[in-house]
Amino acid sequence: MQIDLSGRTALVTGSSQGIGLAIAAGLAGAGARVGVNGRSTGSVGRAVAELRERLPDADLVEVVADVTTDEGCAQALGLLPDVDVLVNNLGVYGATPALEVDDDAWRRYFEVNVLTAVRLTRAVLPGMTARGWGRVLNIASDSAVVIPVEMIHYGVSKTALLAASRGFAKAAAGTGVTVNAVIAGPTHTGGVEDFVRSLVGDTLPWDEAQREFMRRHRPQSLIQRLIEPEEIAHMVTYLASPLASATTGGALRVDGGYVDGILP
Repeated sequence: MQIDLSGRTALVTGSSQGIGLAIAAGLAGAGARVGVNGRSTGSVGRAVAELRERLPDADLVEVVADVTTDEGCAQALGLLPDVDVLVNNLGVYGATPALEVDDDAWRRYFEVNVLTAVRLTRAVLPGMTARGWGRVLNIASDSAVVIPVEMIHYGVSKTALLAASRGFAKAAAGTGVTVNAVIAGPTHTGGVEDFVRSLVGDTLPWDEAQREFMRRHRPQSLIQRLIEPEEIAHMVTYLASPLASATTGGALRVDGGYVDGILP
C-alpha cells in the first residue's frame, strides 16, 4: 500500500519522545506537515532534530505548548490553524494503590487524558467537516479494557477516551471525517525498559530479558514481547490516510493480543 499524506497537516500531542515521536515520524514519512508538540523548547527541539536526521525532507513545526490548558491549545492551533490529522497521544500514567488515589489525582488524570483530547477535537472538528476531510485519532491503552488494579484511575481515563472517540465519530457522521481510538498494548519505551530490568535483572540480553518479562508478568500477550513504538505508528499512519476512509468509530488494537477478547 502507498500511503500519501502530502498536503495534509497533522498535530501529534506529546510527541517529543516515545510513541508520540514514532507517530510523528510515521506521518512525516508519509508526506504530512507535522506539528511536534511538547512543553519545553529543549525537548521539542531535540525531537525535531532527531526527526530531521532521519527524514531530511520532513516538513516539521515546533509546537511548544502545554495543551492540557485552554491557553496551550490555542497556542498550538495558532501555529497549525488548519489541522487535517489530530493525534491525541498525550497522557499521564503511574501506579498507585486503588484506595490511595485521591480526588486530585482522579481530576488530573481526567483533565490530561480525556479533556485535553476532547478540547482539541472540539476545536478542530468544525474545520475538518467544513473541508470534507479529516482524521482524529485517540491513543488509548489495553488498560481501558483490562483495568489494572494498580492504576484504576489511568484505566478509567482511557475507557472514557474510547467512549469519547465513538461519540465524536457519531458527531462527524457523513462528513468525510473519521474518529478512531487505537488501543496500544505493552510498549517498549525507556521507562518500560528500566521497569523490565528491575524485575528480571541486568544479566540477560535485551531480547531475552523482555521475553522473560512478558512470560512472567504479561503472559496473556500472544506475541510474547513488547510492542515497538513504530508498530503503533504504522496503525496510526494507516488510519490517518485516505485508505482508511471506511473505518470510523472504532477501537483498533495494537496490543499483541494482550486483551483476551474479540471486541473491541
